[in-house]
Amino acid sequence: MLLAAMRIFVLAVLLFLLGSTAVTAQVRVQGTVFDSSRTFPLEAVSVMSTSGKGTITDANGFYFIDLDIKDSLWFSYQGKPTIKFPVKKISYPAQFDLALKIPVTIMPEVKIKPRDYRQDSLQNRIDYAKGFDFRRPNVESMTSIGPQGAGVDINELIRLFQFRRNKSMMRFQERLLQQERDAFVDHRFNKALVRRLTGLSGELLDLFMSLYRPSYEFTKYTSDYDFQLYIRESGKLFISQRGF
Repeated sequence: MLLAAMRIFVLAVLLFLLGSTAVTAQVRVQGTVFDSSRTFPLEAVSVMSTSGKGTITDANGFYFIDLDIKDSLWFSYQGKPTIKFPVKKISYPAQFDLALKIPVTIMPEVKIKPRDYRQDSLQNRIDYAKGFDFRRPNVESMTSIGPQGAGVDINELIRLFQFRRNKSMMRFQERLLQQERDAFVDHRFNKALVRRLTGLSGELLDLFMSLYRPSYEFTKYTSDYDFQLYIRESGKLFISQRGF
């Protein structure tokens, strides 16, 4: 009789522990908070929960918070709170983005200063014009036509036999072009955009950007819609492969 009672007691304790584990299951909710136009990310938005946990969005409007499945969260900006969102009803916690109704008059407070890629690229072309403009000497460049007829450009003829210099300049030019292509991919495939579309952050974001970095050709010739679709779908695949 005593043995049976002890077994029932142990079983009850195990059921209680299992139930407690299920109740206290943690869910990471993360995403980006924007203004009403979904154009500008909002910094310093309060993210709070009914359990008392809280955080704020960073300079890119990104946030993450670990909550109980039975918890709820809400957002507050300049003293204006949103409705409460039950965690269990959030269908995709890894990308819970939100747009707040913010008056246009406060938008100048959002400081966004993206690097001017086009200006940097143009300046790079000016600084290394000799490398970008280099052409290997050929028959056309050696031939000159003047009042007295066709002739040979001596300087170009001399350059033709400077094999080592020509090879060095060709390699230098290729490095410049590759750097320019890499900078273009970095400009379009940037962390702020990828974080917003995938909800990834930290080391996972760095790993994703390394594994799914697009080629220069794809980046250059793909429309904005298809390019962002590629990032979204790749993000879902990346997350599912890691069991999130």
